[in-house]
Amino acid sequence: MMERYKNLGGNSNVVAYEIGAGEITVQFGDGSVYLYTNQSAGVASINEMHRLARAGQGLNSYIGRVVKKGYARKIR
Repeated sequence: MMERYKNLGGNSNVVAYEIGAGEITVQFGDGSVYLYTNQSAGVASINEMHRLARAGQGLNSYIGRVVKKGYARKIR
């Protein structure tokens, strides 16, 4: 079940996320949903994405700066 992203910075393109073991699914403002995994983005990046998602700030920026195209698959 996707959890609404808090968006404390007020200008994130991330709408919702779902954290799993070694992965995170992220939904963006345009309706697209991407799965990021330890294998696709690296363990350190997934751990940081988990932290940022829970904090509600910085996830979109981190994906854009660090993870970029490091997703396992586009779900929609």
